[in-house]
Amino acid sequence: MRLKNRLAIVTGGSSGIGRAIALALSNEGAHVIVADIDESPRRGKYHEKSTTTPTVDEISKSGGQGTFMQCDMSDENSIRKLVDKTVKKHNRVDILVNNAGICFNRNSQETTTEDFDNLVDINLRGVFLATKYAVPHIKKSETGRIINIASVHAFHGGGGPAYAASKAGVVNLTKDTALELAPHGGTVNAICPGYIETAIQDELTEQDIKDSIEKTPLPRLGLPKDIGLAALFLASDDAEWITGISLIVDGGMLAPLPVV
Repeated sequence: MRLKNRLAIVTGGSSGIGRAIALALSNEGAHVIVADIDESPRRGKYHEKSTTTPTVDEISKSGGQGTFMQCDMSDENSIRKLVDKTVKKHNRVDILVNNAGICFNRNSQETTTEDFDNLVDINLRGVFLATKYAVPHIKKSETGRIINIASVHAFHGGGGPAYAASKAGVVNLTKDTALELAPHGGTVNAICPGYIETAIQDELTEQDIKDSIEKTPLPRLGLPKDIGLAALFLASDDAEWITGISLIVDGGMLAPLPVV
């Protein structure tokens, strides 16, 4: 097992991409702390309609080890407690997956200042804070990994001004943290998903989904497990000399477009 005896924290682990990552890591031997504001998975109107079992229960069914810890990624104290409680119980943090995030597709005139601040608080500031409190422990690990979930919207417009800006920030925060951890042997990478079939897509229309399918060269939309497997690779020893990258997992959506 590639992650045997390693301790992973996955934020936003109850649903969607975070759930798939938690399952992928646990299937390879990691004990996963599933951190989320709610333990029950979110159900969508387009995708994940029948998902009802908590992630930790699914981990247990597969013979893995997992623990749910409630955490509000917009609250610094909550994030600090998440890391402190994890270290107190397990004496280590080997892997941090900063996955928790929110999305709304509104233009500059429809987005209120409160909306903007709330999204950036969770999507970018929350990533920084979880990283800040986990880094001292990850430095002590011989297999330290941070994996940040960004988006293809980090590289071009789309998703609204708050979302696109927050994900571009995550990509650059990834590079900066990679430089900080490199002298200690830790790696920091981002994954940039395209359209993934999760409940977070509920704000989209059926036409939006049809357009996404047409823009994706590979003949299907992404599944949460596609991101889970990418995260597993970056968390494993196979990726020990990869750091500071943004891995695009989008079925080829960005292939026709210039990426800088």
